[in-house]
Amino acid sequence: MILASTVANLFRLARAGLTFARFGVRLVPKGMKAPALLHVARALVLPVWAVTWPFRAAVPRERRTAAALARLGPSYIKLGQFLATREDLIGGEMARDLRHLQDRIPPFPMEEARRAIEESLGGRCEDHFVELGPPVAAASIAQVHKAVVIAADGSRRTVAVKILRPGVERRFRRDLDSYYLAARLAERLYPPVRRLRPLAVVDTLRATTELEMDLRLEAAAISEMSENIRADRALESGNFRVPEVDWKRTSQRVLTIEWIDGIPMSDRDRLVAAGHDLRGLGLTVLRSFLRHAMRDGFFHADMHQGNLLVDASGDVVAVDFGIMGRLGVKERRFLAEILYGLINRDYRRAAEVHFWAGYVPPHHPVEVFAQALRAIGEPIHGRTAEEISMADLLGQLFAYTEVFDMETRPELINLQKTMVVVEGVARGLDPSLNIWTAAEPIAREWIESNLGAAGAMKDAREGAGELGKFLGQMPALLAGAEQTMASLSEMARGGMRLDQATIERLAAAEAAHTRSGRWALWLAALSLAVLAGTMAARWL
Repeated sequence: MILASTVANLFRLARAGLTFARFGVRLVPKGMKAPALLHVARALVLPVWAVTWPFRAAVPRERRTAAALARLGPSYIKLGQFLATREDLIGGEMARDLRHLQDRIPPFPMEEARRAIEESLGGRCEDHFVELGPPVAAASIAQVHKAVVIAADGSRRTVAVKILRPGVERRFRRDLDSYYLAARLAERLYPPVRRLRPLAVVDTLRATTELEMDLRLEAAAISEMSENIRADRALESGNFRVPEVDWKRTSQRVLTIEWIDGIPMSDRDRLVAAGHDLRGLGLTVLRSFLRHAMRDGFFHADMHQGNLLVDASGDVVAVDFGIMGRLGVKERRFLAEILYGLINRDYRRAAEVHFWAGYVPPHHPVEVFAQALRAIGEPIHGRTAEEISMADLLGQLFAYTEVFDMETRPELINLQKTMVVVEGVARGLDPSLNIWTAAEPIAREWIESNLGAAGAMKDAREGAGELGKFLGQMPALLAGAEQTMASLSEMARGGMRLDQATIERLAAAEAAHTRSGRWALWLAALSLAVLAGTMAARWL
Protein backbone atom coordinates (compact mmCIF):
# COMPACT_ATOMS: atom_id res chain seq x y z
CA MET A 1 0.00 0.00 0.00
CA ILE A 2 2.80 2.44 0.93
CA LEU A 3 4.74 1.55 -2.22
CA ALA A 4 1.64 2.06 -4.40
CA SER A 5 1.00 5.43 -2.80
CA THR A 6 4.62 6.45 -3.37
CA VAL A 7 4.44 5.47 -7.04
CA ALA A 8 1.18 7.41 -7.49
CA ASN A 9 2.67 10.51 -5.85
CA LEU A 10 5.80 10.27 -7.99
CA PHE A 11 3.68 10.12 -11.14
CA ARG A 12 1.79 13.22 -9.99
CA LEU A 13 5.08 15.03 -9.39
CA ALA A 14 6.38 13.88 -12.76
CA ARG A 15 3.19 15.15 -14.42
CA ALA A 16 3.73 18.51 -12.72
CA GLY A 17 7.37 18.51 -13.83
CA LEU A 18 6.37 17.93 -17.45
CA THR A 19 3.80 20.72 -17.26
CA PHE A 20 6.50 23.06 -15.97
CA ALA A 21 8.68 21.94 -18.88
CA ARG A 22 5.91 22.75 -21.36
CA PHE A 23 5.74 26.28 -20.00
CA GLY A 24 9.51 26.68 -19.96
CA VAL A 25 9.83 26.87 -16.17
CA ARG A 26 13.36 26.13 -14.95
CA LEU A 27 12.96 24.34 -11.63
CA VAL A 28 16.75 24.07 -11.38
CA PRO A 29 18.24 27.37 -12.65
CA LYS A 30 21.60 27.32 -14.39
CA GLY A 31 24.50 27.33 -11.97
CA MET A 32 22.36 26.39 -8.99
CA LYS A 33 23.93 24.00 -6.50
CA ALA A 34 21.43 21.17 -6.20
CA PRO A 35 21.35 17.37 -5.80
CA ALA A 36 22.59 15.40 -8.79
CA LEU A 37 19.19 13.67 -9.12
CA LEU A 38 17.47 17.00 -9.78
CA HIS A 39 19.99 17.85 -12.48
CA VAL A 40 19.37 14.40 -14.00
CA ALA A 41 15.61 15.04 -13.95
CA ARG A 42 16.18 18.42 -15.56
CA ALA A 43 18.23 16.79 -18.33
CA LEU A 44 15.50 14.21 -18.91
CA VAL A 45 12.80 16.83 -19.48
CA LEU A 46 15.00 19.09 -21.62
CA PRO A 47 13.59 17.51 -24.83
CA VAL A 48 10.09 18.53 -23.75
CA TRP A 49 11.39 21.98 -22.80
CA ALA A 50 13.00 22.38 -26.24
CA VAL A 51 10.12 21.03 -28.35
CA THR A 52 7.59 23.32 -26.64
CA TRP A 53 9.52 26.52 -27.35
CA PRO A 54 6.88 27.89 -29.79
CA PHE A 55 4.14 27.23 -27.22
CA ARG A 56 6.07 28.95 -24.45
CA ALA A 57 6.71 32.03 -26.57
CA ALA A 58 3.01 32.95 -26.15
CA VAL A 59 3.44 33.18 -22.37
CA PRO A 60 5.54 36.09 -21.02
CA ARG A 61 8.64 34.86 -19.24
CA GLU A 62 7.67 36.62 -16.00
CA ARG A 63 4.34 34.72 -15.86
CA ARG A 64 5.33 31.18 -16.89
CA THR A 65 5.35 29.60 -13.44
CA ALA A 66 1.96 31.10 -12.62
CA ALA A 67 0.57 29.85 -15.96
CA ALA A 68 1.89 26.33 -15.33
CA LEU A 69 0.37 26.16 -11.84
CA ALA A 70 -2.96 27.45 -13.15
CA ARG A 71 -2.94 24.64 -15.73
CA LEU A 72 -2.28 22.04 -13.02
CA GLY A 73 -5.47 22.96 -11.13
CA PRO A 74 -6.87 24.26 -7.82
CA SER A 75 -4.45 22.73 -5.33
CA TYR A 76 -1.45 23.94 -7.35
CA ILE A 77 -2.96 27.42 -7.53
CA LYS A 78 -3.12 27.44 -3.72
CA LEU A 79 0.45 26.12 -3.53
CA GLY A 80 1.63 28.90 -5.83
CA GLN A 81 -0.16 31.59 -3.84
CA PHE A 82 1.38 30.25 -0.66
CA LEU A 83 4.90 30.03 -2.12
CA ALA A 84 4.60 33.60 -3.41
CA THR A 85 4.98 34.62 0.24
CA ARG A 86 8.16 32.53 0.66
CA GLU A 87 10.74 34.56 -1.24
CA ASP A 88 13.37 33.15 1.13
CA LEU A 89 12.61 29.69 -0.23
CA ILE A 90 12.01 30.22 -3.96
CA GLY A 91 13.88 33.45 -4.74
CA GLY A 92 12.70 36.89 -5.76
CA GLU A 93 12.19 36.22 -9.48
CA MET A 94 9.87 33.26 -9.01
CA ALA A 95 8.03 34.98 -6.13
CA ARG A 96 7.25 37.92 -8.42
CA ASP A 97 6.05 35.46 -11.08
CA LEU A 98 3.71 33.72 -8.64
CA ARG A 99 2.14 37.00 -7.54
CA HIS A 100 0.46 37.06 -10.95
CA LEU A 101 -1.44 33.89 -10.03
CA GLN A 102 -5.18 34.55 -9.94
CA ASP A 103 -7.43 32.27 -7.90
CA ARG A 104 -10.26 32.44 -10.44
CA ILE A 105 -11.60 29.34 -12.18
CA PRO A 106 -14.96 28.61 -13.84
CA PRO A 107 -17.90 28.13 -11.44
CA PHE A 108 -19.60 24.77 -10.97
CA PRO A 109 -23.25 24.46 -12.16
CA MET A 110 -26.25 25.76 -10.22
CA GLU A 111 -27.63 22.21 -9.95
CA GLU A 112 -24.55 21.15 -7.99
CA ALA A 113 -24.76 24.26 -5.80
CA ARG A 114 -28.39 23.52 -4.91
CA ARG A 115 -27.55 19.87 -4.22
CA ALA A 116 -24.66 20.89 -1.94
CA ILE A 117 -26.99 23.18 0.05
CA GLU A 118 -29.61 20.47 0.43
CA GLU A 119 -27.08 17.83 1.50
CA SER A 120 -25.42 20.19 3.99
CA LEU A 121 -28.44 21.97 5.50
CA GLY A 122 -31.14 19.34 4.93
CA GLY A 123 -34.51 19.70 3.24
CA ARG A 124 -34.93 21.64 0.02
CA CYS A 125 -32.92 24.65 -1.06
CA GLU A 126 -36.13 26.74 -0.95
CA ASP A 127 -36.53 25.89 2.75
CA HIS A 128 -33.46 28.00 3.45
CA PHE A 129 -33.27 30.60 0.69
CA VAL A 130 -36.19 32.38 -0.92
CA GLU A 131 -33.93 33.24 -3.86
CA LEU A 132 -30.55 31.84 -4.88
CA GLY A 133 -28.80 33.74 -7.66
CA PRO A 134 -26.02 32.57 -9.97
CA PRO A 135 -22.42 32.58 -8.68
CA VAL A 136 -20.91 36.05 -8.38
CA ALA A 137 -17.36 34.79 -7.68
CA ALA A 138 -15.62 31.42 -8.13
CA ALA A 139 -12.25 30.33 -6.76
CA SER A 140 -10.31 27.09 -6.33
CA ILE A 141 -12.01 26.00 -3.11
CA ALA A 142 -15.48 27.57 -3.17
CA GLN A 143 -17.83 29.93 -4.97
CA VAL A 144 -20.19 32.65 -3.71
CA HIS A 145 -23.86 33.26 -4.55
CA LYS A 146 -26.14 36.18 -3.73
CA ALA A 147 -29.34 35.01 -2.04
CA VAL A 148 -32.39 36.24 -0.12
CA VAL A 149 -33.68 34.88 3.21
CA ILE A 150 -36.66 35.68 5.43
CA ALA A 151 -35.46 37.11 8.75
CA ALA A 152 -37.07 36.34 12.12
CA ASP A 153 -39.15 39.53 11.92
CA GLY A 154 -40.53 38.52 8.52
CA SER A 155 -38.40 40.95 6.49
CA ARG A 156 -36.37 39.98 3.44
CA ARG A 157 -32.63 40.10 3.90
CA THR A 158 -29.88 39.76 1.29
CA VAL A 159 -27.06 37.35 2.15
CA ALA A 160 -23.89 35.92 0.61
CA VAL A 161 -23.75 32.11 0.39
CA LYS A 162 -20.34 30.45 0.07
CA ILE A 163 -20.38 26.81 -1.11
CA LEU A 164 -17.43 24.42 -1.27
CA ARG A 165 -16.60 22.82 -4.61
CA PRO A 166 -17.75 19.18 -4.85
CA GLY A 167 -14.87 16.76 -4.20
CA VAL A 168 -12.40 19.53 -3.36
CA GLU A 169 -11.23 17.85 -0.14
CA ARG A 170 -10.23 14.64 -1.93
CA ARG A 171 -8.35 16.54 -4.64
CA PHE A 172 -6.36 18.61 -2.14
CA ARG A 173 -5.59 15.62 0.08
CA ARG A 174 -4.16 13.69 -2.85
CA ASP A 175 -1.97 16.54 -4.07
CA LEU A 176 -0.76 17.35 -0.55
CA ASP A 177 0.52 13.77 -0.26
CA SER A 178 2.73 14.38 -3.29
CA TYR A 179 3.94 17.70 -1.82
CA TYR A 180 5.00 15.87 1.34
CA LEU A 181 6.94 13.34 -0.73
CA ALA A 182 8.71 16.15 -2.60
CA ALA A 183 9.58 17.91 0.69
CA ARG A 184 10.97 14.70 2.23
CA LEU A 185 13.07 13.98 -0.84
CA ALA A 186 14.38 17.56 -0.83
CA GLU A 187 15.43 17.32 2.82
CA ARG A 188 17.02 13.92 2.30
CA LEU A 189 18.86 14.71 -0.93
CA TYR A 190 19.98 18.25 -0.18
CA PRO A 191 20.76 18.88 3.53
CA PRO A 192 21.24 22.69 3.15
CA VAL A 193 17.53 23.02 2.35
CA ARG A 194 16.58 21.69 5.79
CA ARG A 195 17.09 25.14 7.32
CA LEU A 196 14.15 26.32 5.20
CA ARG A 197 12.01 23.52 6.68
CA PRO A 198 10.14 22.41 3.53
CA LEU A 199 8.12 19.87 5.53
CA ALA A 200 6.98 22.68 7.86
CA VAL A 201 6.02 24.70 4.77
CA VAL A 202 3.77 21.86 3.56
CA ASP A 203 2.40 21.46 7.10
CA THR A 204 1.41 25.13 7.08
CA LEU A 205 -0.18 24.81 3.65
CA ARG A 206 -2.10 21.72 4.80
CA ALA A 207 -3.34 23.44 7.95
CA THR A 208 -4.39 26.49 5.95
CA THR A 209 -6.34 24.52 3.36
CA GLU A 210 -7.98 22.31 6.00
CA LEU A 211 -9.26 25.42 7.76
CA GLU A 212 -10.50 26.85 4.46
CA MET A 213 -12.40 23.65 3.69
CA ASP A 214 -14.49 23.73 6.88
CA LEU A 215 -16.70 26.79 6.51
CA ARG A 216 -17.83 26.54 10.15
CA LEU A 217 -14.28 27.53 11.09
CA GLU A 218 -14.45 30.55 8.79
CA ALA A 219 -17.72 31.53 10.47
CA ALA A 220 -16.04 31.14 13.87
CA ALA A 221 -13.16 33.36 12.72
CA ILE A 222 -15.61 36.10 11.72
CA SER A 223 -17.35 35.77 15.08
CA GLU A 224 -14.06 35.92 17.03
CA MET A 225 -12.85 39.00 15.20
CA SER A 226 -16.23 40.66 15.70
CA GLU A 227 -15.82 40.24 19.46
CA ASN A 228 -12.21 41.48 19.37
CA ILE A 229 -13.09 44.73 17.59
CA ARG A 230 -16.35 45.50 19.39
CA ALA A 231 -14.76 48.29 21.41
CA ASP A 232 -12.89 49.79 18.44
CA ARG A 233 -15.83 51.51 16.77
CA ALA A 234 -14.96 54.98 18.11
CA LEU A 235 -11.25 54.96 17.35
CA GLU A 236 -9.82 58.01 15.64
CA SER A 237 -8.50 56.02 12.67
CA GLY A 238 -11.98 55.12 11.45
CA ASN A 239 -14.23 52.07 11.63
CA PHE A 240 -13.40 48.51 10.65
CA ARG A 241 -16.09 45.86 10.82
CA VAL A 242 -16.90 42.32 9.67
CA PRO A 243 -20.13 40.79 8.30
CA GLU A 244 -22.68 39.15 10.55
CA VAL A 245 -22.83 35.34 10.40
CA ASP A 246 -26.12 33.51 9.77
CA TRP A 247 -25.40 30.45 11.91
CA LYS A 248 -28.78 28.89 11.10
CA ARG A 249 -27.76 28.52 7.46
CA THR A 250 -24.10 27.61 8.01
CA SER A 251 -22.51 24.16 7.98
CA GLN A 252 -19.18 22.55 7.09
CA ARG A 253 -19.75 23.07 3.35
CA VAL A 254 -22.06 26.13 3.33
CA LEU A 255 -21.43 29.55 4.89
CA THR A 256 -24.10 32.27 4.98
CA ILE A 257 -23.22 35.83 5.99
CA GLU A 258 -24.54 39.35 5.63
CA TRP A 259 -24.33 40.68 2.06
CA ILE A 260 -22.07 43.72 1.92
CA ASP A 261 -22.97 46.49 -0.50
CA GLY A 262 -19.76 48.42 -0.84
CA ILE A 263 -17.06 49.73 -3.13
CA PRO A 264 -13.98 47.51 -3.48
CA MET A 265 -10.80 49.26 -2.36
CA SER A 266 -9.33 48.47 -5.75
CA ASP A 267 -11.77 50.96 -7.33
CA ARG A 268 -10.09 54.23 -6.30
CA ASP A 269 -12.11 56.38 -8.72
CA ARG A 270 -15.43 55.23 -7.27
CA LEU A 271 -14.20 55.85 -3.74
CA VAL A 272 -13.25 59.41 -4.69
CA ALA A 273 -16.57 59.99 -6.48
CA ALA A 274 -18.46 58.77 -3.39
CA GLY A 275 -16.61 61.34 -1.27
CA HIS A 276 -14.67 58.95 0.94
CA ASP A 277 -11.50 60.11 2.74
CA LEU A 278 -8.80 58.00 1.10
CA ARG A 279 -6.11 58.89 3.62
CA GLY A 280 -8.45 57.96 6.48
CA LEU A 281 -9.28 54.66 4.80
CA GLY A 282 -5.57 53.88 4.40
CA LEU A 283 -4.97 54.57 8.10
CA THR A 284 -7.94 52.39 9.03
CA VAL A 285 -6.64 49.42 7.05
CA LEU A 286 -3.07 49.69 8.33
CA ARG A 287 -3.82 50.41 11.98
CA SER A 288 -6.60 47.83 12.16
CA PHE A 289 -4.26 45.13 10.89
CA LEU A 290 -1.48 46.08 13.33
CA ARG A 291 -3.92 46.31 16.24
CA HIS A 292 -5.39 42.90 15.44
CA ALA A 293 -1.94 41.32 15.10
CA MET A 294 -0.31 42.90 18.18
CA ARG A 295 -3.22 43.31 20.56
CA ASP A 296 -5.36 40.29 19.69
CA GLY A 297 -2.81 37.94 18.09
CA PHE A 298 -5.48 37.16 15.47
CA PHE A 299 -5.54 38.85 12.08
CA HIS A 300 -7.03 38.58 8.61
CA ALA A 301 -4.17 37.12 6.56
CA ASP A 302 -5.65 37.77 3.11
CA MET A 303 -6.33 41.52 3.21
CA HIS A 304 -5.95 42.29 -0.47
CA GLN A 305 -8.06 44.99 -2.14
CA GLY A 306 -10.72 42.56 -3.35
CA ASN A 307 -11.43 41.42 0.22
CA LEU A 308 -11.87 44.97 1.56
CA LEU A 309 -15.03 46.95 0.82
CA VAL A 310 -16.10 50.46 1.85
CA ASP A 311 -19.81 50.75 2.67
CA ALA A 312 -22.00 53.87 2.36
CA SER A 313 -21.17 55.01 5.92
CA GLY A 314 -17.41 54.90 5.24
CA ASP A 315 -16.71 51.74 7.23
CA VAL A 316 -14.06 49.33 5.96
CA VAL A 317 -15.63 45.85 5.82
CA ALA A 318 -13.43 42.77 5.45
CA VAL A 319 -14.73 39.62 3.75
CA ASP A 320 -13.36 36.11 3.01
CA PHE A 321 -11.95 34.91 6.33
CA GLY A 322 -10.66 31.59 5.01
CA ILE A 323 -7.02 32.49 5.77
CA MET A 324 -6.31 33.83 9.24
CA GLY A 325 -3.07 34.42 11.13
CA ARG A 326 -2.32 33.88 14.81
CA LEU A 327 0.56 35.14 16.93
CA GLY A 328 1.43 34.05 20.45
CA VAL A 329 2.40 36.52 23.16
CA LYS A 330 6.09 36.03 22.36
CA GLU A 331 5.58 36.77 18.66
CA ARG A 332 3.40 39.81 19.45
CA ARG A 333 6.05 41.24 21.74
CA PHE A 334 8.63 40.55 19.04
CA LEU A 335 6.61 42.50 16.47
CA ALA A 336 5.89 45.44 18.78
CA GLU A 337 9.47 45.72 20.04
CA ILE A 338 10.97 45.47 16.56
CA LEU A 339 8.69 48.17 15.16
CA TYR A 340 9.18 50.39 18.20
CA GLY A 341 12.94 49.81 18.32
CA LEU A 342 13.45 50.62 14.64
CA ILE A 343 11.21 53.70 14.82
CA ASN A 344 13.03 55.02 17.90
CA ARG A 345 16.51 53.85 16.88
CA ASP A 346 16.84 51.60 19.94
CA TYR A 347 18.65 48.84 18.05
CA ARG A 348 20.14 47.20 21.13
CA ARG A 349 16.67 46.63 22.60
CA ALA A 350 15.33 45.35 19.30
CA ALA A 351 18.28 42.94 19.04
CA GLU A 352 17.79 41.67 22.58
CA VAL A 353 14.17 40.79 21.74
CA HIS A 354 15.40 38.44 19.00
CA PHE A 355 17.57 36.61 21.54
CA TRP A 356 14.83 36.63 24.18
CA ALA A 357 12.38 35.10 21.68
CA GLY A 358 14.94 32.44 20.73
CA TYR A 359 15.05 33.52 17.09
CA VAL A 360 18.83 34.09 17.10
CA PRO A 361 21.07 31.35 18.56
CA PRO A 362 22.97 32.51 21.68
CA HIS A 363 26.44 31.96 20.17
CA HIS A 364 25.98 35.16 18.13
CA PRO A 365 26.88 38.42 19.94
CA VAL A 366 23.94 40.73 20.65
CA GLU A 367 26.06 43.69 19.57
CA VAL A 368 26.68 42.24 16.10
CA PHE A 369 23.00 41.59 15.56
CA ALA A 370 22.20 45.12 16.78
CA GLN A 371 24.65 46.37 14.17
CA ALA A 372 22.71 44.48 11.46
CA LEU A 373 19.46 46.05 12.67
CA ARG A 374 21.10 49.48 12.55
CA ALA A 375 21.99 48.82 8.90
CA ILE A 376 18.28 48.23 8.27
CA GLY A 377 16.86 51.03 10.41
CA GLU A 378 19.13 53.99 9.82
CA PRO A 379 18.34 54.42 6.10
CA ILE A 380 14.67 55.12 6.87
CA HIS A 381 15.42 58.25 8.93
CA GLY A 382 15.48 61.48 7.01
CA ARG A 383 13.66 59.96 4.02
CA THR A 384 10.23 60.95 2.77
CA ALA A 385 7.17 58.85 3.51
CA GLU A 386 6.97 57.68 -0.11
CA GLU A 387 10.49 56.22 0.12
CA ILE A 388 9.91 54.15 3.26
CA SER A 389 8.44 50.65 3.03
CA MET A 390 7.80 48.71 6.21
CA ALA A 391 7.33 45.54 4.16
CA ASP A 392 10.74 46.00 2.53
CA LEU A 393 12.38 46.55 5.89
CA LEU A 394 10.79 43.42 7.33
CA GLY A 395 12.01 41.61 4.22
CA GLN A 396 15.56 42.84 4.88
CA LEU A 397 15.22 41.72 8.48
CA PHE A 398 14.27 38.21 7.42
CA ALA A 399 17.08 38.23 4.85
CA TYR A 400 19.52 38.14 7.78
CA THR A 401 18.09 34.80 8.92
CA GLU A 402 20.78 32.75 7.16
CA VAL A 403 23.65 34.99 8.33
CA PHE A 404 22.59 34.56 11.96
CA ASP A 405 21.48 30.90 11.71
CA MET A 406 17.85 31.79 12.32
CA GLU A 407 15.27 29.11 11.54
CA THR A 408 12.34 30.06 9.32
CA ARG A 409 9.29 30.92 11.43
CA PRO A 410 6.09 30.23 9.43
CA GLU A 411 3.98 32.51 11.64
CA LEU A 412 6.31 35.46 11.02
CA ILE A 413 6.44 34.74 7.28
CA ASN A 414 2.63 34.86 7.25
CA LEU A 415 2.79 38.17 9.11
CA GLN A 416 5.32 39.58 6.65
CA LYS A 417 3.22 38.48 3.67
CA THR A 418 0.13 40.17 5.07
CA MET A 419 2.11 43.31 5.88
CA VAL A 420 3.24 43.52 2.25
CA VAL A 421 -0.38 43.30 1.08
CA VAL A 422 -1.75 45.73 3.70
CA GLU A 423 0.95 48.27 2.98
CA GLY A 424 0.17 48.02 -0.73
CA VAL A 425 -3.54 48.64 -0.07
CA ALA A 426 -2.84 51.63 2.20
CA ARG A 427 -0.33 53.17 -0.23
CA GLY A 428 -2.76 52.60 -3.12
CA LEU A 429 -5.24 54.83 -1.31
CA ASP A 430 -2.70 57.44 -0.20
CA PRO A 431 0.81 57.20 -1.73
CA SER A 432 2.13 59.76 0.77
CA LEU A 433 0.95 57.78 3.80
CA ASN A 434 3.81 57.57 6.31
CA ILE A 435 3.74 53.92 7.32
CA TRP A 436 6.01 54.43 10.33
CA THR A 437 4.05 57.37 11.71
CA ALA A 438 0.88 55.31 11.38
CA ALA A 439 2.40 52.27 13.10
CA GLU A 440 4.14 54.03 16.01
CA PRO A 441 1.05 54.64 18.23
CA ILE A 442 -0.09 51.02 17.85
CA ALA A 443 3.35 49.66 18.84
CA ARG A 444 3.61 52.14 21.72
CA GLU A 445 0.11 51.24 22.93
CA TRP A 446 1.00 47.55 23.04
CA ILE A 447 4.30 48.12 24.85
CA GLU A 448 2.70 50.41 27.45
CA SER A 449 -0.13 47.95 28.05
CA ASN A 450 2.04 44.85 28.26
CA LEU A 451 5.49 46.02 29.43
CA GLY A 452 4.68 49.14 31.43
CA ALA A 453 2.90 49.53 34.77
CA ALA A 454 -0.34 48.13 33.39
CA GLY A 455 1.55 45.15 32.02
CA ALA A 456 3.22 44.54 35.37
CA MET A 457 -0.16 44.50 37.11
CA LYS A 458 -1.53 42.07 34.53
CA ASP A 459 1.52 39.81 34.92
CA ALA A 460 1.05 39.88 38.69
CA ARG A 461 -2.59 38.83 38.38
CA GLU A 462 -1.71 36.06 35.94
CA GLY A 463 1.21 34.98 38.13
CA ALA A 464 -1.04 34.73 41.19
CA GLY A 465 -3.46 32.57 39.22
CA GLU A 466 -0.68 30.26 38.01
CA LEU A 467 0.70 29.97 41.56
CA GLY A 468 -2.74 28.94 42.79
CA LYS A 469 -2.97 26.26 40.12
CA PHE A 470 0.51 25.01 40.98
CA LEU A 471 -0.27 24.73 44.70
CA GLY A 472 -3.48 22.85 43.90
CA GLN A 473 -1.54 20.33 41.82
CA MET A 474 1.28 19.91 44.35
CA PRO A 475 0.07 16.60 45.93
CA ALA A 476 -0.23 14.92 42.53
CA LEU A 477 3.15 16.29 41.43
CA LEU A 478 4.86 14.97 44.58
CA ALA A 479 3.30 11.53 44.13
CA GLY A 480 4.42 11.44 40.50
CA ALA A 481 7.93 12.53 41.45
CA GLU A 482 8.16 9.78 44.08
CA GLN A 483 7.11 7.13 41.55
CA THR A 484 9.58 8.46 38.95
CA MET A 485 12.48 8.40 41.44
CA ALA A 486 11.65 4.81 42.36
CA SER A 487 11.73 3.81 38.69
CA LEU A 488 15.04 5.59 38.13
CA SER A 489 16.55 3.88 41.16
CA GLU A 490 15.47 0.49 39.80
CA MET A 491 17.02 1.30 36.41
CA ALA A 492 20.24 2.41 38.08
CA ARG A 493 20.51 -0.90 39.95
CA GLY A 494 19.55 -3.27 37.15
CA GLY A 495 20.15 -1.26 34.01
CA MET A 496 17.71 -0.63 31.19
CA ARG A 497 16.71 -3.83 29.36
CA LEU A 498 14.80 -4.56 26.18
CA ASP A 499 13.34 -7.99 25.54
CA GLN A 500 14.38 -9.89 22.41
CA ALA A 501 11.03 -9.34 20.62
CA THR A 502 11.30 -5.56 21.04
CA ILE A 503 14.87 -5.57 19.67
CA GLU A 504 13.77 -7.59 16.62
CA ARG A 505 10.85 -5.22 15.93
CA LEU A 506 13.13 -2.17 16.10
CA ALA A 507 15.63 -3.79 13.72
CA ALA A 508 12.87 -4.72 11.25
CA ALA A 509 11.42 -1.19 11.33
CA GLU A 510 14.81 0.39 10.67
CA ALA A 511 15.50 -2.01 7.76
CA ALA A 512 12.07 -1.28 6.23
CA HIS A 513 12.65 2.47 6.57
CA THR A 514 16.03 2.21 4.82
CA ARG A 515 14.60 0.07 2.01
CA SER A 516 11.64 2.41 1.47
CA GLY A 517 14.00 5.38 1.25
CA ARG A 518 16.11 3.67 -1.41
CA TRP A 519 12.98 2.61 -3.32
CA ALA A 520 11.66 6.19 -3.26
CA LEU A 521 14.87 7.59 -4.72
CA TRP A 522 15.07 4.98 -7.50
CA LEU A 523 11.39 5.35 -8.30
CA ALA A 524 11.78 9.12 -8.51
CA ALA A 525 14.53 8.81 -11.11
CA LEU A 526 12.81 6.02 -13.06
CA SER A 527 9.43 7.77 -13.10
CA LEU A 528 10.88 10.97 -14.45
CA ALA A 529 12.92 9.08 -17.05
CA VAL A 530 10.00 6.98 -18.28
CA LEU A 531 7.54 9.86 -18.37
CA ALA A 532 9.96 12.25 -20.05
CA GLY A 533 10.85 9.69 -22.67
CA THR A 534 7.54 7.96 -23.43
CA MET A 535 4.73 10.30 -22.37
CA ALA A 536 5.97 13.62 -23.72
CA ALA A 537 4.01 13.12 -26.92
CA ARG A 538 0.76 12.79 -25.01
CA TRP A 539 1.34 16.06 -23.19
CA LEU A 540 2.28 17.85 -26.40
